[in-house]
Amino acid sequence: MVSPELINRLERIEKLLLFNKKVLTIEEAADLTGYKPSYLYKLTSAKEIPHSKPNGGSIFFNKEKLESWMLQNEVKSKQDLESEALSYTLKNRKS
Repeated sequence: MVSPELINRLERIEKLLLFNKKVLTIEEAADLTGYKPSYLYKLTSAKEIPHSKPNGGSIFFNKEKLESWMLQNEVKSKQDLESEALSYTLKNRKS
């Protein structure tokens, strides 16, 4: 038998996919990021994650800003670093 919690989560995921929402609740943001809502609350409290609190109430996330936040501090691959180093070396050669 499928648990009610799993059904609830699947319904939230379905909403994200079907309606392509731009504004997410804390539960939907948790589904998107893979973080627990309690951790997202901690991040919002520390102002470490972009969010909105209209009228000081519920917390909402702009999906686009949340995705940008998740992709910050990109780690480049070894191949990318080597390519950049080669480009830099060729560009800054002394004749």
